[in-house]
Amino acid sequence: MKLTLKKSPTVINLLFILSLIFSACASPAPTQTPSPTRAAEIPSQPTSTPTEAPPVQLSLTLASPLPAGLVDDAALDDFALSTGPAADLWFGPAGDAPDGELILTSTWVYALAAPFPTLLDEITLADLQTFWAGGEAPALAEVPFLSLPVPVESALTKEWGEPDPSRILVTDSQPEADRLWEANAWAIVPFDTLEPKLKVIAIDGYNPLNKDFDPGAAPLVLTYQLIAQTEAGRTLGAANLAALQNAIVPTNRDPEKMTTLVMTGVTALVRATADKMEKNGVLYPGEKIRDWLTTADLTHISNEVSFYEDCPTPDPNSGMLFFCSSPDYIELFDDIGADIIELTGNHNNDSAYVWGVDVVPFSLQMYTEHGMSYFGGGLDLQDALTPLTLTDHGNKLAFIGCNASGPDYAWATDEHGGSAPCGDYEWMADEISRLRAEGYLPIATFQYFEDYYNYASEHHTRDFGMMADAGAVIVNGSQAHLAKGMTFRADAFVQYGLGNLFFDQMGIIDQYGKQILETRWEIIQRHTFYDGQYLSTELLTAMLEDYAQPRPMTAPERATFLKSLFAASGWETR
Repeated sequence: MKLTLKKSPTVINLLFILSLIFSACASPAPTQTPSPTRAAEIPSQPTSTPTEAPPVQLSLTLASPLPAGLVDDAALDDFALSTGPAADLWFGPAGDAPDGELILTSTWVYALAAPFPTLLDEITLADLQTFWAGGEAPALAEVPFLSLPVPVESALTKEWGEPDPSRILVTDSQPEADRLWEANAWAIVPFDTLEPKLKVIAIDGYNPLNKDFDPGAAPLVLTYQLIAQTEAGRTLGAANLAALQNAIVPTNRDPEKMTTLVMTGVTALVRATADKMEKNGVLYPGEKIRDWLTTADLTHISNEVSFYEDCPTPDPNSGMLFFCSSPDYIELFDDIGADIIELTGNHNNDSAYVWGVDVVPFSLQMYTEHGMSYFGGGLDLQDALTPLTLTDHGNKLAFIGCNASGPDYAWATDEHGGSAPCGDYEWMADEISRLRAEGYLPIATFQYFEDYYNYASEHHTRDFGMMADAGAVIVNGSQAHLAKGMTFRADAFVQYGLGNLFFDQMGIIDQYGKQILETRWEIIQRHTFYDGQYLSTELLTAMLEDYAQPRPMTAPERATFLKSLFAASGWETR
């Protein structure tokens, strides 16, 4: 029998009430998103979406005169450049800065420069001010005029008063070095636009080429400031501030972009030099010029003689021309901060020739263990021909060298180590061109044919010139026991011989019976590179004492030495 529930109105009402109660306790049904078609059928409601306000264009005054290269105008496209004083931002000489909030500071370093064959190394600031005003300044008595750019003239006029127009030449562009040579004139130039044909003259001891140069205390340093004059300028947005930082160069002398390289002449720790080291200590030869060598970022030593563990006790009176050095002597190289060892020397394989022991691998291992790199020689021919490339403070340098004079057993082969043979020099010129194309600044050295003249012969100018023409920026003769003259060719500084560094030649008797004492006179080159450019060469001069120990020359000794070198170079001493 089938039971049937009769739905009376009362029951129906009760069921309806219960359904309401249970639906209130249940979870809400998921909300469904209308399809695009369905949504399009529903009238849209007005909404307010927040939008970022467009950046306000700030006005900027660039107060003249400003040095070339200080501001990149193309990076200021988002600013309204103004000539009036009431702009949001103002940039110009610090001495002219208006009231407001300091945002950025830029420091522009200038150098006092003279033609390279100038004897004078330093003047006083008082001398320069006297010359400026038209008075008698003996240190500048032979200088007809001083060229300088507009920003420097403007700043110095405010500080020193109006210049003598017959002595001060204001130019919009930097004068060519050759023009200054012709006129025997000097110039004030931005540090980063120096060139090797110009010699930097220190002022009251301040020389921007020195590693310890303090721009905060030095003369010829101009300061520029970015000032916010309005509330809009003070509340710079991140984008605007970044644009200004990109547009305004903070300095033209950033130590992080600057490399100092010291290069030296012949080192042979043998005979009387080695005897003095045995008696006075291994560090004795470098004691009086140590600062010149250790303060450089890179120090080059042309060590002509290999180390040999069983090297005989040095004999200061030996007439034998076959050499070796005690391994203990490498402590001298450590002490003077040697970084780069040139191996073009013609005595590197003497031990193999005399004692039958190939000591080149042992010497190279010692250099490596002491953190020193090498070039111009190697474990075999391929190694010897391979340039040394390195990057220091962002400057890409390459070192390449070869031995022209032999002897044959000094040259590397496929079977044994030694120096790189020069051959026809073409391979070396090709390597220099390749390195220059890759962004390196190549430095080429020769163990060339020896003589005891201070001038270059035709074959010197031919072979050294080939490397300059190929793209080398420095070309040196490492063979010379007597310092030789120099020249500028293409973009290169060329010196045909630096003389000795650590070698016992207090003098020699030449083939004609003439006594030559100038073997004691030594050149140490100090080169400066900045931001990928070769800026400057300084000639440091030393006098050999006691068969082993060079010392800085006195002022009269230096003047005599440099005059002889400049004359041998065909230059008029200034």
